[in-house]
Amino acid sequence: MTQTPELPLRTADHAPDPVPRRRRRPHRAWSVAAVTFLTIIGAAGFASLPGLLIDPLHAEFHWSRGTIGFAVSINLALYGLTAPFAAALMDRFGIRRVVAVALTVIATGAWLTVFMTASWQLVLLWGVLVGLGSGSMALAFAATVTGRWFTEGRGLVTGILTAAGASGQLVFLPLLSWIVDRYDWRPAAVTVALAALAVVPLVWLLLRDHPADVGLAPYGATEFVPKPPPQRGAARRAVRALASAARTGPFWLLAGTFAICGATTNGLVKTHFVPAAHDHGMHMTAAASLLAVIGIFDIAGTIASGWFTDRFNIRRLLAVYYGLRGLSLMFLPLLLSDTVHPPMVFFIVFYGLDWVATVPPTIALCREHYGEDSAIVFGWVLAAHQVGAALIAFLGGLARDVFGTYDPVWYTSGALCAVAALMALVIRQRREAAGDEQPVPA
Repeated sequence: MTQTPELPLRTADHAPDPVPRRRRRPHRAWSVAAVTFLTIIGAAGFASLPGLLIDPLHAEFHWSRGTIGFAVSINLALYGLTAPFAAALMDRFGIRRVVAVALTVIATGAWLTVFMTASWQLVLLWGVLVGLGSGSMALAFAATVTGRWFTEGRGLVTGILTAAGASGQLVFLPLLSWIVDRYDWRPAAVTVALAALAVVPLVWLLLRDHPADVGLAPYGATEFVPKPPPQRGAARRAVRALASAARTGPFWLLAGTFAICGATTNGLVKTHFVPAAHDHGMHMTAAASLLAVIGIFDIAGTIASGWFTDRFNIRRLLAVYYGLRGLSLMFLPLLLSDTVHPPMVFFIVFYGLDWVATVPPTIALCREHYGEDSAIVFGWVLAAHQVGAALIAFLGGLARDVFGTYDPVWYTSGALCAVAALMALVIRQRREAAGDEQPVPA
């Protein structure tokens, strides 16, 4: 009788070795976005300081608030007018080089203000030098990074990078106001210069210009995208993009709404909220802390706006944002006092959620209408934003000198926001070629 051979028992000792699972590393785009976020934070000090300088410079040099506001307005205007050329320069020389040079220029201008003795020096150093440097670090930087490194989730990433400026405001405003109050405005200017210089090595070592530089496709892309050759003639390209966009209606509507956006944020609140609160007896540090709290809620509002931009009708979003902002500004003159009370806190929260929530949908509309030139066109739209900010920075200081109060400026800005809401609603949708048209969410 033939015996059937026994099969060996399967035991744990004889079990096949499990195949180790590869841990998927996060896409390099996220580390580039993180470096961009930190860079914008490091450069945010320059945007936090002007509102804190108005009273100290007025007290020390006896310059009028209109004169100081004029220097701030030059800074804000150049911040915007440099942006489209900076976007084109990034295409020509790369993001790393342009941003590193811009940070160095910011640091130089901020540091040299320590030695100024005349108002024209404030205009030259803080207005021109810091304005040119900050313009090259403007939101066109975030638009260029998201346009190159992401094809999926662009609205969300744009919201996060836009919120970086608010995060920097949150970090710097209480610190700088404490330095100004305890020591002087000069150590505060040096702090801004050192913060800008500190992030230069971070940019140079970790930032990359394009996914193809590290052999990757953009995040969310199904195919590899080769790096385009350097675009020569940066200035010509920026002007050509403006000439082409200026022949379309959406450009003027976007520029108009964004000019009002700048007027009612950087030009008005960031520049004049602290001195306006000080007029009502509030301590400078308390007022600056309230402005910093706006930055806290701006982070949440801008990131949420990026998420909404990926999902909802962006024209209606813009109209809602501007309408709510105008409503809040109309109530502000009634809320200013010598103490921080609950209605003022409510205004800070409400206004903070709306501070730069307009940026992700505005960038999305530029991308929808202007394709490969969208970052440069957005640079020109941002220029309008900063021209609006510059006008209000100057006119706000002038109004305070003439009327002895900021109230007329608050009410006028609120009315302008209502106009911006109407303009946003009439921006037309771009019609793509048959088969390529994407449905717009309701």
